[in-house]
Amino acid sequence: MHQFSARILPSRIHVLRLLSLGLLALSTTVVGCAASARIPRVAAPDQPTLRVMTYNINFGGRGDPQALAAVRSGDADVVFLQETTPAWEHAFKRMFSKTFPHQRWLHVRGGAGGMAVLSKWPFALEAIPAGPGWFEAIRAEVTTPIGPVEVLSVHLRPPVSDSGSFISGHFTTPKVRKAELQHHARRLKGDAPLIVVGDFNEDDDGTGVVWMRTAKGLQNALMQFDPDAETWRWPTWAMELTDTFDHILYDARLTCLNARVIDAGRSDHLPVVAEFVAAE
Repeated sequence: MHQFSARILPSRIHVLRLLSLGLLALSTTVVGCAASARIPRVAAPDQPTLRVMTYNINFGGRGDPQALAAVRSGDADVVFLQETTPAWEHAFKRMFSKTFPHQRWLHVRGGAGGMAVLSKWPFALEAIPAGPGWFEAIRAEVTTPIGPVEVLSVHLRPPVSDSGSFISGHFTTPKVRKAELQHHARRLKGDAPLIVVGDFNEDDDGTGVVWMRTAKGLQNALMQFDPDAETWRWPTWAMELTDTFDHILYDARLTCLNARVIDAGRSDHLPVVAEFVAAE
């Protein structure tokens, strides 16, 4: 049974992730240096923009007011949610029916498999079967002030093996996440600028994210503006585990003006927001 403390208690998936990362933290020491960051800028007064948010709200949240406030504070034009439930749908519709008149909610798998799109602008939606992963994806064609935009929203395989092992899963699931993205990408039309968002369950060096950069030429918005950003965190008795699992990737037909993490809500994930204009 899920309930609230400082943050939402983790599901079994999140517990396995915690244990995996905890073991990794105890067995390895990572030494690195911060990359240089781009300076955020604002659009010209007459330049249309598109602000996109991705947020894994945690299916145990059941309408957490802090999560709803986090979404409001992001002032996004289109919001892509992971781990939605009917309870979450009810809470969002009660608060955001006027802000986001265009909404689609998919709860086909139940549990952590729900997804949603909330938009100020009309969109067409296609649900993509899970393929090699656990969760479906969403492909949306959104009519926006900067023109039509194609968005792929994903929730990729957690680092857990089919037998439930978090140790072997840490080493065996990276190839699954790459295969998931390859599977989903086959459904892309490519006629409009592309944005890929969601909970990737891996950081910027993960095999799936790297494949999107090398095969599709995408850039990671958040890493450009805040290379040290963390979008997932969980306190344990020994330490707070953190990582960057949530990403907004985009292609060269768009220019990213800024991207940031919103430090709010009681999900183990934090919302990520990026603002775009059409590339010149």
